This record gives sequence, structure tokens and C-alpha cells, in this order.
Amino acid sequence: MFGAAVGCVAWSLTVWARAYCDAGYDAGGRFELTFLLPVVVGVEALVGLAAWAIGQRLLLRPRTAVRVSLSTLLVVVATVGPAWWFFASRGTLDGYPGDSGLCPANNVPPQWPGWIPA
Repeated sequence: MFGAAVGCVAWSLTVWARAYCDAGYDAGGRFELTFLLPVVVGVEALVGLAAWAIGQRLLLRPRTAVRVSLSTLLVVVATVGPAWWFFASRGTLDGYPGDSGLCPANNVPPQWPGWIPA
């Protein structure tokens, strides 16, 4: 469930960045992003489920709180990593000529926090 939500957020951020910078948001780019929506959400859901299962199997004997904490940490790390990569590689098309004039040449929107690499 968490993985699918992270996939939706990553896809939404990617669409927003492309639309804002007008880089890769032509008909072909919108088709690509529409095609990638179920792929990203499905892959993120599977990654989250696999990370949760691995966390449950790693510690069979400890208390429930430790198992839940480890599983939660693994799910967050395993889903946020690929979502971040998806945004950085598909959302900010470095060097793609954007027409909006609102973004620099690397097509990272100015609202994106500088402490999060993209």
C-alpha cells in the first residue's frame, strides 16, 4: 500500500516538473508518462511488499515492535530510493530544451529543495 502511494507521488512529481519546465511535455512525453503510471505504481507496490516480507523474515524471534520497526524502515528506504531515481531521471530531463523559461538548463524546477539532489 505504501509503495503504491509512493509510486503515485513520484509519478505526480515527475509530471509536474515536466509540465512546469515544459521539457519533454509534448505529445510523446505525455504518452510516455501515461504509459509509465501503472508501471511505476505496480513496481513500487511490489518493492514495498518485498521489503516488508524481507523485514518480517529477517527477525522471527524478536518482539513485535522490533519486527514492525525494521519492516517499516526497509519499506520506506526501498520505496523512496527508486521513486527518487525515477523523478531525477525521468522528471528532470537535463539538457532537454524547455520552452517555459521558468527553469534552468538542468530542468529542475526552482521550487525543488536544493538539499534534495535531482
